This record gives sequence, C-alpha cells and structure tokens, in this order.
Amino acid sequence: MTKWRAMFVMACGLSAAAAEGLRRPNVLLITTDQQWGGAVSALDCREVRTPALDRLVSNGVAFTRSYASYPLCSPSRASLHTGRMPHEIGVDRNGLAIVEGVPTSGDLLRAVGYRTAYAGKWHLPEVYPTNGIRGFESLNRASRKGRLAVEVDQDTLTAALEFLKTVGDTPFYLVVSFINPHDICLLALRDTPLWEEVAARYMPKDAQGLPAIPNAAAPSGLPLLELAGRRDWPTDEWLRYRQAYFRLVEEVDRQIGQLLDALEDVGLASRTLVVFTSDHGEGMGAHGWTGKNIFYEESLRVPLIVSMRGAPWAGRVDRDTLVSTVDYLPTICDFVGVQVPSDVRGQSLRPVIEGRGRLERPYIVSEMVASPTHRSFAVVSKRYKYVQWSSRSVNCELLFDLERDPGEMRNLAQQSGLASVLDQHRAWLQEWRSATREERYPIQRPEKSGRAPRRR
Repeated sequence: MTKWRAMFVMACGLSAAAAEGLRRPNVLLITTDQQWGGAVSALDCREVRTPALDRLVSNGVAFTRSYASYPLCSPSRASLHTGRMPHEIGVDRNGLAIVEGVPTSGDLLRAVGYRTAYAGKWHLPEVYPTNGIRGFESLNRASRKGRLAVEVDQDTLTAALEFLKTVGDTPFYLVVSFINPHDICLLALRDTPLWEEVAARYMPKDAQGLPAIPNAAAPSGLPLLELAGRRDWPTDEWLRYRQAYFRLVEEVDRQIGQLLDALEDVGLASRTLVVFTSDHGEGMGAHGWTGKNIFYEESLRVPLIVSMRGAPWAGRVDRDTLVSTVDYLPTICDFVGVQVPSDVRGQSLRPVIEGRGRLERPYIVSEMVASPTHRSFAVVSKRYKYVQWSSRSVNCELLFDLERDPGEMRNLAQQSGLASVLDQHRAWLQEWRSATREERYPIQRPEKSGRAPRRR
C-alpha cells in the first residue's frame, strides 16, 4: 500500500481492502472575485448570460442562500480555505497572512496524497505569489500590476490548463482563482488610466433601454453608512455601471468555460468534483453603492455551485439552506474522506447535496471591521437579516425582512411589533461570539500611517 493510501485509510477509518477499491474524486475549486450570488443566468438573472456556470448548475447543486463570512477579499478567502472565521485566523483586512498553525485546504488534502496546486489570486498576503502558497504548489508566473483583469485571468487559465495535462492518475486538488469581475472597481474608483479601457470595453455608450435598479434608493429608517462605496451618480451612470458589471461576469464565465472544456478533454470531468464560488459580491448600484465591505445582499451573498458530471444528484437549486464560506472546507473533506480539524466552524453540505438530509441551522453570521475598535456583524436567519453596525461615524442596529423586502428597503429595527425577533437575533449573535471567542481576538490594525490599505 502506498504512503498516501495508508494515510487515507487512517484518516477515514477504512480497511485496507475497502480503501483499495475506493476511487477518490479530484477536486477543482473555481473562484471569481466580487461576484454577486445572483449573477448566474441559470438562477433567473436576466441581465447576464453565463453558459459555463449554467453548465455547472445543470450537473450539480446550486445554493442561492450562500453568504460570505466577511464581504472583503482576503478575509473571505482565508476563511474559505480554513473553515474558520477571519477573526480567528488573524485576517481582519486585506493583505494579511493566515496565522501560523492553522491548516489550509491544501495542507489537508496534500496530507492524504493529493497533488495540490493553486493558480491565480491569493492575497494572503501576496496577491499573486510565485514561490508557493501554504499547502499548495503555486502555478503563478505573472502579476496583476498595470493589466486588465481579463489578461491576468488568461495567465491563470493557461497555468491551470497546463497543469491538467500533467496530472495522470494522481488525485489532484486544483484551485483556479480568477480576479474578474473585480475590474468593476476601476470604473468605481477611476484613479488609474485602466478604467478608461474597462469603460470602452464593457460599458454601454448610453442607458437607453437598460433595466432599472429596483432598490437604488437608500432604505427608509437607515442612518447613512458613510463608507467609501457610496456614490452620488446620476441614474444613467448607475445603469451603465451595472451593465458593465454583468459584461465582466460574462468575460470570466467565458474563461471558466474553457477550463471546463479542458477537464472534459483530459477525460476527468466525471471524476472531478467542481466547486464554484466567489469571495464576496458587488453593490451594483443598490442603495447607491459600489464595491463590498457592506452587509447588503448584493455584497454579502455569493454563488455556490457543487458539480460533477454524471452525479445522480445533479440539476437542483437549493433555495432554503443557509450556507457560509466556512462550509466549503468540511464539504470537500467529506467528499474525499478527510477528517476536518475540530475547530473548523463550518459543516459539510454533502448530505444536502446528495439529498440524504438537511442542514438545520437557524442562522449564519458574517463579520467585518469598519471601526478601529469594534467589529460589525450580520446575522442571517431563514427570514430576517439583523445587522449590528459599528463604524467611525455610525453605531446602529438594522433589521430587514428578506422574505417581504428582498431589496432591503425598510429598516425594521425600531418596530415594536418585532421586538421578539430583534431579541432572538441579538441572542444568536451573542451565542456565536461566545462560541468563536470573538472578543478575545484583537482587531488587526492597519500600518502605522493610520491609512487603511487599498482595497483591491
């Protein structure tokens, strides 16, 4: 018995005979950067065409109530690969490394014989490291600086395609981390000459015939959240911006399609579990907002599709299960037979995916830092979203009824008739903070200059 198979037997508690007959799936994780969970045409979005993602939906299970653990790049990505909340692993903002001693998804699968490789954006702390990533062989050969995302993503795609040609019979775990539709940030910030290239390539010339933004106005009863994402643009500008965003989603979907075609070409599609998700969403003009770092649905909700060609559980859309970023790690470990560390916060979605059970959790929590001294939190339950917000200028509570008000247009936190709902969500948040020992983890402060790091 080979060394990796012996380790696998120990991890799974299998007999040697059973292990010899077991064929473990390869795992391909595809991520995009800044993709709202609804930006998939198979999930009823009429403003975008995503044939590659639609292919994954037809061969898998898509979760429409999937939420980022933190609506910002580095913290969310760190959480994805460790199954723990950002505050537990020392990543309160962009460009920080995961604390030593916390295993990544690459560490866990490498330990049982998988060849683990990573192509694309990492940002923990280096954005495109070329000398290895914790638990992974780095396939990166190019950087982001001064280039459009589509060009950088082409380099990422090329590296992944070359890797797939070399895998042979060794089980592999490949992460392909695209950066688009993140170039929408260039249109929002307009502080680099590249934004003009993005505008010319993706932005409509005028707003004639473009669909309206249903929740463009600020919610009633909501204090102004004074963060960098708010813009005072005319309506036509917002409509053109939003359509540029969907064109950027289509750009990266085209490259994802080439990756899926390559998986077919090497004959591994029916042996490879493909997971697609994103680190966070994008404001898209909802409430006059661009970017991330906010708890609105557009920024907080992310796609999650788990797919394998020929799987008997293919072709379902789960619109009920509450899912968090931290669920990814225990899910893939369940599929490949690896025991997850005891301090992982997420839960395996495999029983839900295979139709063998339900995940009965009453709520999930997302966190972020908008204040030098206090974290902010969102508690998402089956019907409501409760937000405890703390920034330099505003401290408040928000409550949205996501069933009756999916656009989050009315803050219900002050309604006396919902006092018991508010109390329940406060109690859930306190329960979660105690369980994750949140108050024991100091906020990781920016550099001595006092200036927040640039949000990529």
